[in-house]
Amino acid sequence: MTATVIDGKAFAAKVRGQVADHVARLKEAHGITPGLAVVLVGEDPASQVYVRSKGKMTVEVGMKSVEHKLDADTSEEDLLAVVKSLNEDPEIHGILVQLPLPGHLNEDLVINSIDPAKDVDGFHISNVGLLGTGQKSMVPCTPLGCLMMLRDHHGSLSGLNAVVIGRSNIVGKPMAQLLLNDSCTVTIAHSRTKDIQDVVRGADVVVAAVGRPEMVTGEWIKPGATVIDVGINRIDAPEKGEGKTRLVGDCHYDSCAEVAGAITPVPGGVGPMTIACLLANTVTACCRANGLAEPEGLTA
Repeated sequence: MTATVIDGKAFAAKVRGQVADHVARLKEAHGITPGLAVVLVGEDPASQVYVRSKGKMTVEVGMKSVEHKLDADTSEEDLLAVVKSLNEDPEIHGILVQLPLPGHLNEDLVINSIDPAKDVDGFHISNVGLLGTGQKSMVPCTPLGCLMMLRDHHGSLSGLNAVVIGRSNIVGKPMAQLLLNDSCTVTIAHSRTKDIQDVVRGADVVVAAVGRPEMVTGEWIKPGATVIDVGINRIDAPEKGEGKTRLVGDCHYDSCAEVAGAITPVPGGVGPMTIACLLANTVTACCRANGLAEPEGLTA
């Protein structure tokens, strides 16, 4: 068996197209332009690249993009003041504070200072609680992207056995809740799970989000299962030359692809969906703020 490759780049482009169409309709019919504000504290290189990419794609889909770049030694009081001003700005519908923050800042305090209705990362404790009780919420972008790809591939997920490997607040826990809300039978596996290979082998859907390069091998996978690899790990690649590296997922791609029915690659799988879903969440937040119908197919 050779797995079908779930092309995250192509799917993300499709989602961005849907977002752009909805933004155009909001402008034309209601005179409203969704606005996304990103706050970056410090000069972490990876965060800078990510923020630039977010800003570029926000503009490309026709939305308003605002960036606040603050020094690494910015005080908590000053950062909270920036968030407060964005909470009160009617032209801003989505607020994202780029993580990680410098060590002297309390991430939980900062995230929970964002208006939950503008929390397009879905990290605010109110949104976590709403998602956990099956109510309308802002959903974390990476799990939302995984759910969209799974729905697209399977149609209905009802009754499928799903195993989520990893229990982080950002991916593992919300992913499990989304699958449960779609009527999957869900198991969360983690570093203390006994006989983890046997647990994973019983799954129709495997979502790997543990941050360990190529941990999951083909021997773990049930024939025909769908594998969603959230991991992005950089490892040495001596075959490319001295000091060279390459990106791999949490799954050993070649061996898993021989057994699975469908699989996401790394890179080019889940990664592109994260920003696409951030844009989708911003449009959803804008529609909710203005009492308008939410975009179909872009929410959980």
